[in-house]
Amino acid sequence: MPQSVAPTDGKPWTENRILGGRVTLRQPARGYRAGLDAALLAAACGSGRRILEAGCGVGGALLATALRQTEAQLVGLERDAEALELARQNISLNGLEGRVQVLAGDVAQPFRDLDLPPFDAVMANPPYFDDPTTLRPPAPEKTGAWMADGGLKAWTGFLLKSVREGGSLTLIHRADRLADLLALLAPKAGSFQIRPVQPHADAPAKRVIVRAIKTGRAPLTLLSPLVLHPREGAKHTDEAEAILRGAARLDWL
Repeated sequence: MPQSVAPTDGKPWTENRILGGRVTLRQPARGYRAGLDAALLAAACGSGRRILEAGCGVGGALLATALRQTEAQLVGLERDAEALELARQNISLNGLEGRVQVLAGDVAQPFRDLDLPPFDAVMANPPYFDDPTTLRPPAPEKTGAWMADGGLKAWTGFLLKSVREGGSLTLIHRADRLADLLALLAPKAGSFQIRPVQPHADAPAKRVIVRAIKTGRAPLTLLSPLVLHPREGAKHTDEAEAILRGAARLDWL
């Protein structure tokens, strides 16, 4: 999890260290901040020479993926101007200008508008809600990260257009949206692998990480869960701690 290394000192952002201190990350002092989901997404992202993250925010998952996959070229897409500026600062802070770039854009726009060839691997942590009547509205500065304007359909549609045939799609989302994710991806993707993420070994999964292959045809596989916390002792299980520190990744079959 992020560890603060600098107070705000009146600035609108804090500076943190993630991935075992290997990545410096400026994040808004208020509003949505990269955390566990971004770390898991980076650990699960498929490999490839060219990788895209839709909705990259300040670049937490994007930069962690760049450090994990040192030969890859990465592009992040972000519609929020403040997050986009911080992402550009973070790329520079970590000396990754040669391999990582971020672009202004929205999953609501056609992928072809970016004038980019399809990617080998794409990833996203879509907003977890798309119906504002189903929960108490978040703080205004968090709305864009919590509420999907075009619904989950806009995110899956964009990702399917942005990845090449045979390329991988990796998403982390709420466990209770798994059926929706599969239904939206299935017309164009297959070879699904699903890893539940449980807060404790004896608790139901709250998150799922879904891997799909565009035009894949292999049967769906349900993998063993990632358990985040023991009931006693350390804050994280050994497996989760290794992933958060960048010492391990989430493997797929």
